[in-house]
Amino acid sequence: MAAQPTSSAAAEKIARMPILVSHYAPAFGAMERFFWICLAGAAGVGTRYLVGLWAGERLGTAFPYATLIVNVAGCFLIALVMQTALNVATFSPTLRLALTTGFLGGLTTYSSFAYETTKLVQDGARGAALANVAITTVACFVAVALGLFLANTMTKA
Repeated sequence: MAAQPTSSAAAEKIARMPILVSHYAPAFGAMERFFWICLAGAAGVGTRYLVGLWAGERLGTAFPYATLIVNVAGCFLIALVMQTALNVATFSPTLRLALTTGFLGGLTTYSSFAYETTKLVQDGARGAALANVAITTVACFVAVALGLFLANTMTKA
């Protein structure tokens, strides 16, 4: 029977798992980081669901408003978080990953955007499909630019 690996050996094994740890992360925090990313992802999914309920009630379901809202908000937030992380040396890599890979990964969705746009075309609503593509594309790029601007404005010394 093989001996159980020591905690040091286990940490080394975890450190070699590229899906869990970037080369910037110390091995001892890999599972903790993974936990925070998963927890934040669950929060992002829950937020997306609630936005979907709100948008459906307030704006209707003839146009994919919920997907548009979460994608534009996600573009703004990812730019804000990433630029802040670049500008602030003490910004935690775990927090950055939890917010971007976790929360925003759960919140935003390109697959829903693509499906809903294709469904609009199939249902004969070509104008709405074109509007969805145009509005989403422009709004997401504007949101990224605003997020970068805000992050740079907030973090300038």
